[in-house]
This record gives sequence, structure tokens and C-alpha cells, in this order.
Amino acid sequence: MPWKNYLIKQQNNFKMDYKKVKTETTAVTRDKHRFYEQSGNIYKSVAVLSKRANQIGLEMKEELNRKIAEFATTTDNLEEIFENREQIEIAKFYEHLPKPTLISIHEFLGEQIYFRDPHAELEEENKSS
Repeated sequence: MPWKNYLIKQQNNFKMDYKKVKTETTAVTRDKHRFYEQSGNIYKSVAVLSKRANQIGLEMKEELNRKIAEFATTTDNLEEIFENREQIEIAKFYEHLPKPTLISIHEFLGEQIYFRDPHAELEEENKSS
């Protein structure tokens, strides 16, 4: 699939703090013409959004796992495996964050995502040669 070859990164090159993103937490109706503006093709825009949402989801998952691991117990005693309040609170906090797809749409429409298609660039170079 050619869309997997897109190179996607955040425009400002720093790790985003997803806890501070001010975006919708539910799906909203959007003007589809805004998705054409940056890429010129709706399918290209959807591919970019999909890949960026996967990147965000992985970053959030890694961060959550790191934080939960801090409170993990090393004993395997059945009496102690009932519940860990800290882990539950952290998990609940992450459940209330905006979903990765909504964050990627927010970044895309705010022109905070840099993307390029290396195959299209090669085709352009071959045509001009």
C-alpha cells in the first residue's frame, strides 16, 4: 500500500503533551473541504491521519505502560493482587483523554503535521530528468 510510505512527523519536532491538547473528545461534523487543502486529495489526507493516529496511540500506550509499571508490585502473593489504586487512577485518566484519531485531526487541521510521499518525489525527479 503506497500510503504506508508517507513520512509523518509533527511540525514543531517536540514531543506533544496529549494531556494539554484542547480538542473535542467526541466526533464532530467537519467541513470535508478543509481536508483537501493540505494534500489535494481526500484519500491522501485520510492516510496521513491514520498513520499519525497510530503514532499517537503508540506514544500514549508506551507512556501509560511506563507509568503503570512504576506502581507494579514484584510479589506474586494472591492476597496482594486485589487492586492497586494508583494504577486504576492512571488508567482512568488516560481513558478520559481525547482519542488518537481526534488528536491527529486536530493537528492536521491546525497544520501541525508535516508529511511527504517519497514515491511521488521520485516520480517527479524521473519525469524532470
